[in-house]
Amino acid sequence: MHHPMALRALLFITVISSSLFAKTFKFSEDAAPTTFDPVQNSSLVGNVVITAVYDTLYEYKYLKTPYELKTNLAKSLPMVSKDGLTYTIEIKNGVYFQDDPSFNKGKGREVVASDFVYSLKRHFDPKNKSRGAWLWQGKIKGLDAWKKAGSDYNKDVAGLKALSKYKIQIVLTKPFPQLTYTLAMGQSAVVAKEAILKYGKEISIKPVGSGPFILTSHTRQKTVLIKNPKYRKDVFSLKKEGYNKAVHGFTGISSLEGKTMPIVDKVELNWIKEEVARWNSFTKGNEVQWTVLNSRQLDNVLKTKQPVILKDSYAKKYHVRSGIETGLRFIHFNMDNDSIGYHKNPKQNEKNKALRCSIRMAYDWPATIRKFYLGLGEAYPGFVPPGVDGYDPNLSKDSVTHQPKKAKEFLKKHGWNSKNLPTLELHNVSSVKKRQEFEHFRGSLRAIGYPKNKIKFKGYAAFGDLTKAISNRKAMLIPMGWGLDYPDAENTLALFYGPNASPGSNQSNYNNPAYNKLFAKASTMQPSPERTKMYQKLSSIMVEDCPSISSYSRTQVFLWHKNTVMWPQRDVIGNILKYVDVK
Repeated sequence: MHHPMALRALLFITVISSSLFAKTFKFSEDAAPTTFDPVQNSSLVGNVVITAVYDTLYEYKYLKTPYELKTNLAKSLPMVSKDGLTYTIEIKNGVYFQDDPSFNKGKGREVVASDFVYSLKRHFDPKNKSRGAWLWQGKIKGLDAWKKAGSDYNKDVAGLKALSKYKIQIVLTKPFPQLTYTLAMGQSAVVAKEAILKYGKEISIKPVGSGPFILTSHTRQKTVLIKNPKYRKDVFSLKKEGYNKAVHGFTGISSLEGKTMPIVDKVELNWIKEEVARWNSFTKGNEVQWTVLNSRQLDNVLKTKQPVILKDSYAKKYHVRSGIETGLRFIHFNMDNDSIGYHKNPKQNEKNKALRCSIRMAYDWPATIRKFYLGLGEAYPGFVPPGVDGYDPNLSKDSVTHQPKKAKEFLKKHGWNSKNLPTLELHNVSSVKKRQEFEHFRGSLRAIGYPKNKIKFKGYAAFGDLTKAISNRKAMLIPMGWGLDYPDAENTLALFYGPNASPGSNQSNYNNPAYNKLFAKASTMQPSPERTKMYQKLSSIMVEDCPSISSYSRTQVFLWHKNTVMWPQRDVIGNILKYVDVK
């Protein structure tokens, strides 16, 4: 008897001979995603796979800066009512799900508007434990009430309807200017009810979509995708994708003009945890074709950092691209933990705040950047990355300044000493680098008198295990990264909005009524100087309360082999695999 995954492969392997897998693209990341279910994924690398297998209504122009939306499954951008509450979206006809045993006779059926409605409803079905519901929570008319009433898929939602076979209507409870951005995210990917019913929880590793690729195998070491033979005609256009010869000319991307996507026949995503192993695989020449430069190789590879230029020996073999990421790094305090977070006793609550602020003052961002991030990037106050509307260049840099003496005095002033300081537990995935980062963190605290035996590391075998602990509010200190889901500061400021607490995106479980009220108002506004000031005020409130050691944005350095035609991108846009070519 065939395993379901093997049977799925057989359904299309007869359509595409293995001899046609002439073009294979290989790249590597450090952590294998634990799920490809759009309702449960929250990782950047998981999103790359989800947006390759599934369709979203919209996506981003591949090369355009600043980011700009374009149609994908939708025929055009939404028709929006004058009050900003009703969105009408027509989808393309003739789009089919991949062939799969979950469908009648194993043949994928046409994608229709009701599939999108079903897909969004899944986020509000409690048994799915969605990590993406926060995107639409309280925003779509009747959707939260549908959840409270028992999540009956046979019952309609007033604000989420299929008006016809190809027409979707979304009615909001209040203006949400970022809605169209969310419809380009992997969380909004369109799934088939038949596949969900057949595979149940296994849908997490057996995605069934209508996108350019089909997932054929997945382990903690490797994920393999193969071109979807039923994918609709999608032709590459330099003009439509935002090609700029001065910026992109060296890549050879101009050769993609007029080609039907996806261009490669197969994609291998190698999950290699250790940096040295990833680098060795990249430099062998016949394995990984794209990688992110790691700190160990910095001095060997770069001639200069400002600007980033490769040494001649590497420039002959590889292309390079660098730039500040559209995202940020930070360490959250779990405000649900009464040793460092909220406490019922007002005096202890203030004392805990002083502890968090002292730890933040003790943290050495310059040394962190030197040791672990190539010496490149920028630490800044608040939670809005540079280059995004709402970033405040005038916000005091005190929160990202290394001040061990001040931190020590602050602890003493608020009644903390070596005997009554709580045991801190930093939670992270177990790896050599993560242990090194922990030792660096512990060293920063030892410098202000924190007892060594009261600073501990809690390791997890896989990233999924860590996220489970975070969702259950069991992690105490949480080093994490966040890539913007869409290019709007509302997306990062939402990470401190009380109603988004775990298992939602607010992993610090921060809950400040003043912050919540201001965020709720700002999030409904169209871009304006007034909204920008609100975003900046939200950053200042968060900085004052110290729920996080933040923020830092990396300068990413991407390398790829010269026989690979691509524009390396990890942030925001998601579906990059269909554009890649291999000579």
